[in-house]
Amino acid sequence: MKKVYHLSSCSTCQRIIKELQLKEKGFLLQDIKTEKITPPQLDKMVEMAGSVEALFSTKAIKYRELGLKDKKLSDKEMKNYILEEYTFLKRPVVIIDSKIFVGNSASTISQLKAIL
Repeated sequence: MKKVYHLSSCSTCQRIIKELQLKEKGFLLQDIKTEKITPPQLDKMVEMAGSVEALFSTKAIKYRELGLKDKKLSDKEMKNYILEEYTFLKRPVVIIDSKIFVGNSASTISQLKAIL
């Protein structure tokens, strides 16, 4: 499976998709704003990433607005936030068979480039 969970309105996601030519390479693109992540999809991502924390974005504006930085969130709470509000998923999330790449850090993108 080759899939990308992204936001079409996120310039960073779009730059990465274009730069790595993911669409041309046959990746299925899922805009998480218009096509919400399902619980089974999230469970699979968590299993692949090793933790829900690896997928949870603490940079989201809502993270600060809701005062979540002052709380210790459980895995279940983080999952619920991701499922209810797309902004809490670190993005993009790229899946290539049994490998997952989460976020847009330089090291993550370098690893992704190397495998492509």
